[in-house]
Amino acid sequence: MTGLDPENWDELRGLGHRMLDDMIDRLATQRAGPVWRPMPDAARAALRTGLPVEPTSPEVLYDRFSDLIAPYATGNTHPGFMGWVHGGGTAVGMLAELLAGGLNANCGGRDHAPIEVEREVIRWAADMLGFPQDCSGLLVTGSSMANMIAVITASRATPDGQALRRAGVGGRRLVGYAAATAHGCIARAFDLAGLGTDALRIIPVDERHRMDLSALRAAIRADRDSGAEPFIVIGTAGTVDTGAIDDLDGIAAIARQDGLWFHVDGAFGALAMLSPDLRPALRGLERADSVAFDFHKWAQVPYDAGCILVREPGRQAAAFAQSLAYLSREDRGLAGNAPWFCDLGPDLSRGFRALKVWMTLGAYGTARMGRMVEDCCAVARHLAERVAREPLLELLAPVTLNIVCFRVRLAGMDLDALNGELVKDLHESGVAAPSTTMVGGVKAIRAAIVNHRTVPGDVDRMVDEVLRLTRLRRGVI
Repeated sequence: MTGLDPENWDELRGLGHRMLDDMIDRLATQRAGPVWRPMPDAARAALRTGLPVEPTSPEVLYDRFSDLIAPYATGNTHPGFMGWVHGGGTAVGMLAELLAGGLNANCGGRDHAPIEVEREVIRWAADMLGFPQDCSGLLVTGSSMANMIAVITASRATPDGQALRRAGVGGRRLVGYAAATAHGCIARAFDLAGLGTDALRIIPVDERHRMDLSALRAAIRADRDSGAEPFIVIGTAGTVDTGAIDDLDGIAAIARQDGLWFHVDGAFGALAMLSPDLRPALRGLERADSVAFDFHKWAQVPYDAGCILVREPGRQAAAFAQSLAYLSREDRGLAGNAPWFCDLGPDLSRGFRALKVWMTLGAYGTARMGRMVEDCCAVARHLAERVAREPLLELLAPVTLNIVCFRVRLAGMDLDALNGELVKDLHESGVAAPSTTMVGGVKAIRAAIVNHRTVPGDVDRMVDEVLRLTRLRRGVI
């Protein structure tokens, strides 16, 4: 045995084959089981073993995984999972994770093949979203990080932006704009970038839950008149609550007229660009200065795999690149192949995320991915139609893409409390796992159809269970 390698490679190989067989069986048969089950206190306690001083065999650790972890996972691989916006993953992506783990590549930079794979994936992303081939980009943990990188990059693209890297914001009053429906990570990005959440102006939305462009124009004028410095406007392609899409083309025109950076948070909705039928709804996204989105949502890549694209070459590097002796680039050898990805974001140590994206898109192709996105939206429309037919149910927002917000209506009851409890009942039933949100000031049951395995029968089972649980709470059953 050398270092930490096993004494018997064949024994480890056999365990690896068992693990692979078990995980493929799990994916192939998961529909027959519950979406989610609560983790018993005994299982939680059994995981609290304390810091391991002496070794434990991989076989014993795998048995613990099988007994204490796998049965109580999130459930987002199951077709009945409709909560939040979680992709379902694929077996191909799972195998890519195995390969990436075996290579153990650090993709901060240097001259090796995994860097070229990520560069190719970024070129693919540019093609998908209508960006130029020479744009810069980076794979990150998710859209929260991607949006923060965009805010920082935009702030450094302002006049004297490089001074911000040295001296901080100081007395400058940089301000930006996003709709009231924007994801909470946008305000967090302003916070973490040192701009402060008060620097993010929240713009009201119209009856279709889209940014009110007249209100945006008025806010920009008011800020300029007060001596503030508007620098970015952020549109959303697929809002987290209802799936609405801001008027991206209209925002792009305002941004260009007022000299603002135009960023799009397309966490899941940007992937609708893969569908010829849905692409027109995202008109204007291709005009953005930057866009954030997640491959681990509608592209079904295993977690985590977010992406940031920046249109103009050099802008991202101007915001993040460092000149350090221990990171010097050479004209040949392993320290060659500049520019490096560590110059485009905050991370120096970076995993080989690109392989699972490369293998997933390569295995299925964007045409099939586009059809899958359309299928998810068709299932959402089916659910909305079913809700409309049920006297006890009420649709709370238009269905733009794949998110359906509805609630149970019962006279004389606290409807927010009722619908919140029904969602918890649903989770514990194992039949379906939607989430909740607030729409128009009322609590909604929110079903996000993101999993490629979800079919109309799955949402019908969810509705049937909602109605059964409602009857149970009324004492009818």
